[in-house]
Amino acid sequence: MPTWPIPSIKELLEPTLNHMGFELYSVDQSGQSGRTLRISIDHNEPITIEDCERVSRVAGPLLDHSNLIDGPYDLEVSSPGAERPLRHRQDYDRFNGRRVNIRYRGGETESVVEGQLVAVDAAGIAVQSLGARGRAPVIVHITWEDIVAGRLAVTI
Repeated sequence: MPTWPIPSIKELLEPTLNHMGFELYSVDQSGQSGRTLRISIDHNEPITIEDCERVSRVAGPLLDHSNLIDGPYDLEVSSPGAERPLRHRQDYDRFNGRRVNIRYRGGETESVVEGQLVAVDAAGIAVQSLGARGRAPVIVHITWEDIVAGRLAVTI
């Protein structure tokens, strides 16, 4: 399986995608043969199929002329999805008020809380979860250091 220079690919694509109004959310190499380049894009409005097609039409030629990828490859452009990972503080800031699922350390164990993200600050985050069996909602404060993983959660 070939290994592509993902940081260089990000560096190549980011200015153009930003100019187009998109954030380059992620770039990954995948597929059984490792010949698929997956690009996830984001912006304030929901990502449409037309957005993905537009980015693909621009990113493909940039990549082809850069010589960063040897040989044929498949290019996939998509959105990060409804349950996208929250990777950076700015993700938490952006989605403050939304439903989240957070895995965090509490001493020697890991726990999970799902609920509304109600606060984001320099110390960490606060998530308001429903109380067990009709009890009052509970606010869980989690420091940045204790967050193992976070993602948006779909409201059903």
